[in-house]
Amino acid sequence: MKIAVLSRNPKLYSTRRFVEAGENLGHQVEVIDTMHCYMDVTSSRPSVRYKGKALPRYDAIIPRIGASVTFYGTSVVRQFEMMGTYSINESVAISRSRDKLRSLQLLSRKGIGMPRTGFANHPDRIDDLIKNVGGAPVVIKLLEGTQGIGVVLADTAKAAEAIIEAFMGLKASILVQEYIEEAGGADIRCLVVGGKVIAAMKRQGGPGEFRSNLHRGGTASLVRLSPAERKTAVDAAKTMGLNMCGVDILRSKSGPMVMEVNSSPGLEGIESATGKDIAGMIIDFIANTATPNKTKTIGKG
Repeated sequence: MKIAVLSRNPKLYSTRRFVEAGENLGHQVEVIDTMHCYMDVTSSRPSVRYKGKALPRYDAIIPRIGASVTFYGTSVVRQFEMMGTYSINESVAISRSRDKLRSLQLLSRKGIGMPRTGFANHPDRIDDLIKNVGGAPVVIKLLEGTQGIGVVLADTAKAAEAIIEAFMGLKASILVQEYIEEAGGADIRCLVVGGKVIAAMKRQGGPGEFRSNLHRGGTASLVRLSPAERKTAVDAAKTMGLNMCGVDILRSKSGPMVMEVNSSPGLEGIESATGKDIAGMIIDFIANTATPNKTKTIGKG
């Protein structure tokens, strides 16, 4: 197969692993910088141009779209979809997963467990917003935050009100969530591919750190999932419409709770923790699934 990895940096671990795994399995894999692609969006013969030339037809693409370039990145993915190229994650699903509020609303509609969450535009009744999610301590999150950046734990109602007022004063959109104390600063990253959990790891935050992100100094280890956790991860991926994603789950007294669904999960931590060839498993899934024009939205969304 001829596969393109849409990535801004060919040196990133995940990008390198996709190239390595694809070539080891006999495929031709190229890295294309998403932000250097450009398109004739009104042409009757849609194409993507790169470095002065029209890109060749690829059998499949693997989008590695960073949160900061979601708008342009998904437009490039959509153009490939219009050309009939198979994308492991479709443009609409990527956009859906990047909107944290929309994601939570979709997951809630399907009855998937989540922490109680509040969202508001105006700070006139912050006290009620905090009370409605169970009171302090609460977690306050920027809608646009990634890798644990823009996530704050407020221990008291007064501290929460001050933080929320500060964020709102900066015109930032925020979510307020109940704090799951029993999780102990740990979460579980489930890697779902093709409706199955192919790997999972437990991420533990450092001393005094409630965020478990590896970018924040967390550590990763093997973990055994319960049937409920496995089902929650698969249901979350299906709800978001993602063939490949990382589903972050907290263990709570009420059962597994989804924190986030990541459409471009990193491979380094989970490959190191599990010892599995995750990149190779994803390439195998693409090889067994990709067919021309196999896109639900065909670039329409």
